[in-house]
Amino acid sequence: MFEKTTNICPYRLKVLILHQITNQKINKMTHNLLKGKRGIIFGALNEDSIAWKVAVKAVEEGARITLSNTAMALRMGTLDELGKKLDAPIIAADATSVEDLEKVFSESVRLLGGKIDFVLHSIGMSPNVRKHRTYDDLDYNYLQKTLDISAISFHKMLQVAKKQDAIAEYGSVLALTYVASQRTFFGYNDMADAKSMLESIARSFGYIYGREKHVRINTISQSPTPTTAGKGIKDMDNLMDFANKMSPLGNATADDCADYCVVMFSDLTRKVTMQTLYHDGGFSSMGMSLRAMNQYSKDLAPYEDENGNIIYG
Repeated sequence: MFEKTTNICPYRLKVLILHQITNQKINKMTHNLLKGKRGIIFGALNEDSIAWKVAVKAVEEGARITLSNTAMALRMGTLDELGKKLDAPIIAADATSVEDLEKVFSESVRLLGGKIDFVLHSIGMSPNVRKHRTYDDLDYNYLQKTLDISAISFHKMLQVAKKQDAIAEYGSVLALTYVASQRTFFGYNDMADAKSMLESIARSFGYIYGREKHVRINTISQSPTPTTAGKGIKDMDNLMDFANKMSPLGNATADDCADYCVVMFSDLTRKVTMQTLYHDGGFSSMGMSLRAMNQYSKDLAPYEDENGNIIYG
């Protein structure tokens, strides 16, 4: 690599080598997948939030973004810190309010200088879960709030964006979901109903928005992740451990999810829409794994060959 630099002084040669290594590291860190794109990230609260990780990764990949969360979340969390770090304007909004959403989209278009290329809906909350109401003893006013915050807000978001023509052609809209929309998980409660509705909205709106404006709408079904909201689920640690044992690739982290979101925001996935995309290390395709079974047998010896290697087949 440096065969033509043998007459250079050792210090200068060292500088050249360090410069080469630094450039290689930078090139590995980013691919500029979102260069020149504009986005809105809903739901970042603190460094544990998937939306926070997505915002950071999107900017690293060349995007300019705005951030949005409720006024209360802005007081509770550290979104101001993220906004300063990413040079991203923050627009306070209640995602269940059509008026607030109208402001988010119109202001984002104005601040970013053009139509929006991608949107992340990372919003979910259940008062029934927070109040420890079991599924067979729901407070129906709380249920309505769960659905409005966690699912209907997605429809409102899409409807506002479409009426304002705020999203660019082949723009990408993502919402975060969970496999409990399709299967029963102890303790997930009425959030399972909300996630089912969320996925249905993505399909129904995805057809209309795709046909008329070429905007794609998908949901990402993520592994259980220890976000602020996730930690409110009963026995979350046990759920994460079980999912990790069941998944051939192990649980997908928040950082992993951010990488996936960036790919879905990019032009590499221009023809993917109306899908529930499972980002869970393979969990959603499993019935029973050896490691999960061993949770009960406690001994891998019966599954080892004569050399002590585990037989997974």
